[in-house]
Amino acid sequence: MIEADTKFVAVGESRTTRAKAPPVTTEGGDNVVDLVRQLAGQGSHLAEQQLSLIKAEIREATADIKTAVGEMAGAAIVGITGLGVTLMGVAYLLAQAIENLALATLIVGIATLAIAYVMYRAGVNKMSTTHLSPERSQRTLERTPDIARGDLHTEHTR
Repeated sequence: MIEADTKFVAVGESRTTRAKAPPVTTEGGDNVVDLVRQLAGQGSHLAEQQLSLIKAEIREATADIKTAVGEMAGAAIVGITGLGVTLMGVAYLLAQAIENLALATLIVGIATLAIAYVMYRAGVNKMSTTHLSPERSQRTLERTPDIARGDLHTEHTR
C-alpha cells in the first residue's frame, strides 16, 4: 500500500509539472501560436525600447547644447568687454610708438578682426551635424536585421 501511495504522488506531481510548463512541440498548434505571439510581443517591446533610447540620446544632446550655448554666451559677454578695454590700451600704446592715434586704432582693429575670423572658422569646423546624431541607436538599428538572423558578429566584419 505504501508503494501505491508513492506512485500516486509521483504521478500527481508529474501532471502538475506538466500543466505548468508544457513541452514545446510543433504538433500542438497552441504551443507554436504562443511562441509566435511571444515573439511578436518581444519585437514590439524591442522597438519601444529602441525608440526610448533614441529619445533619451536626443534629449541628452539637446541638454548638452543648451548648456554649451549658455556658457559660450556668458563668456562672450565678459570676453567682449575685456577685449574692448585691452584693445583700447594696445591702441594707445601703439599710438605713442608711432605718434598717430587713428592709424594705431586701425591697425589694432584689423588685427583683431583677423583673429576673430580665424576663431570663427575653427568653431564652424567643429560644429557639425555628426555630433548631434544618436550614434548608439544608429549602430543598433543597422545591426538589428543581422542579429535577428543570428549573426552576432557583424560589428567586427564591417
